[in-house]
Amino acid sequence: MKPVTRPINSSSPETEGAAEGVAAAGLSLPARLEAILYLKGRAVTLKELARLAGCSCEEASTALMILMADYAHRETALEIRQDDDGYSLQLRADLAELVHILVPLNLGAATLRTLAAIALKQPIRQAALVDLRGSGAYEHIKELLAQGFITRRREQDGRSYWLTLTEKFHRTYAVMPLKPPKEEP
Repeated sequence: MKPVTRPINSSSPETEGAAEGVAAAGLSLPARLEAILYLKGRAVTLKELARLAGCSCEEASTALMILMADYAHRETALEIRQDDDGYSLQLRADLAELVHILVPLNLGAATLRTLAAIALKQPIRQAALVDLRGSGAYEHIKELLAQGFITRRREQDGRSYWLTLTEKFHRTYAVMPLKPPKEEP
């Protein structure tokens, strides 16, 4: 049997074949969910987890509880976290200092401010960011692109770009995307 080599985080029709390939590899459902969470690198809804693992939402929920209990009973650096966006596999929060020691970021203060502006206003037009942060933002954008913290795509009708954060940003800084405030009934 040939192993599946397609990425799990794609949203193409081949993704459904990947779930079958992972199931055929003989992995338990909790192990498949763990692999999906690891490969996604971001919060994943229960519905998406079930679709990618090739099971029902009820089966995925039960398997997630088993997986979360397993992580809770082991002394491990990782944890399964649940929030409004879904489930994610991440480093325990109390290990953040270790991350900064082992993986120092070579971003200057001005570049970090530019990154913060993108995080708060994303998606943001590059031209609007330059108006906000000044012409030095062009160099900051190059550096952030090179380090994989942001992506940019050309506007359809313009000369500027749209800037957004990457999954690497969310993994590195453990910051979840902002949500619009809920309206009062």
